[in-house]
Amino acid sequence: MENKIFTISVYSENNVGLLNRISGIFLKRHINILSLNVSESEIENVSRFIIVVKTTEKWVQNIVGQIEKQIEVIKAFYHIDEETIFLESAIFKIESSLLFDERQIQNIIKESHSEIVTVSRDFFVISKSGKRSEINELYDKLKPYGIMQFVRSGRISVSKEKMEVTTLLEDLK
Repeated sequence: MENKIFTISVYSENNVGLLNRISGIFLKRHINILSLNVSESEIENVSRFIIVVKTTEKWVQNIVGQIEKQIEVIKAFYHIDEETIFLESAIFKIESSLLFDERQIQNIIKESHSEIVTVSRDFFVISKSGKRSEINELYDKLKPYGIMQFVRSGRISVSKEKMEVTTLLEDLK
């Protein structure tokens, strides 16, 4: 079986230590987490983990099964990229003088569909949301001008198919 990128969605109660136990499942199998995001979900008092890994389908099935054995976990799913809509976000901090002195910077911002978040005397900040490749392309274009700081979020995603978590929770009530 070949390695593919999988997005694992985990719906859970928000309890201390769960992230550590979930990451331990990957550690035991020597599978690197490429991206991790934890936030509130569409369901009140339920958190959602979005974990991106590169592995085989057999291993991801095994991992999802192990994650679901955690007491606080309500349900876990996995998807390939074609089954999800996903984005990452990034912010770039650049020296302010470049915004006014280098016309090309303004063209890069416009062409990349990014936006200026703030401008101060010493720096300005650009925000970009999109696919990882789009963010990498913007990074490569800005790098020759000098990036003071750069940060990228983990993947956020929604499945194209309906996920039956809400129905599952209603059945548990």
